[in-house]
Amino acid sequence: MSSTINRRPLKTRSNNLAVTFAKWISSKNITPNQISILSIVAAAIASYSLLQTQNNEFRSFWLIISVVFIQGRLLCNLLDGMVAVEGGKGTPAGELFNDIPDRIADSIILIALGYTVNFPMMGWCAALIAVMTAYVRVLAISTGAPTSFTGPMAKPHRMALVSFACLLSCFESSFTEVGNTLYISLLILIIGSIITVYRRTIMAYKFLEGKVK
Repeated sequence: MSSTINRRPLKTRSNNLAVTFAKWISSKNITPNQISILSIVAAAIASYSLLQTQNNEFRSFWLIISVVFIQGRLLCNLLDGMVAVEGGKGTPAGELFNDIPDRIADSIILIALGYTVNFPMMGWCAALIAVMTAYVRVLAISTGAPTSFTGPMAKPHRMALVSFACLLSCFESSFTEVGNTLYISLLILIIGSIITVYRRTIMAYKFLEGKVK
């Protein structure tokens, strides 16, 4: 990451523990780009764990592992920017490593979720729309519109929803059929992402047409 202009506003950047950890990493021979790549590894493990939840005997175990590595993926997303900007280790190509791994990580988690609930096309659809939310944001910036991380289903919201659904799924057999929670969360994610694409597009359109300042 080379600048702070297009950074997602996150309160966690001011968290003392996150700041201390980022400073420690910055002192090591670790680059922000390496951390960005690590987020894909975390997402891949989360995806594998989601697929393993179809084994009902250890379902809760794999659901929890999924949550751990989804949050690990987000931690990598937080730290790569902090090490790049606050740690002063950003590179000219940092924006590529900041954005492309995010799209890959999003996609493999959501596609895996689709296969987990036995509706693969929903997973592929969710991944496509998730990429579209980022595409519209970047396209708006390239045309001169302000950066917009608005939701209701921006990346942190998507991962929070999937994480919560995984945790709730550990207990769902007591109130619904196994698999319903993840299916409903995926459906909500798709609808919310479509709304997010629409909102970001409209915001950019209104700005570029001079309808808002």
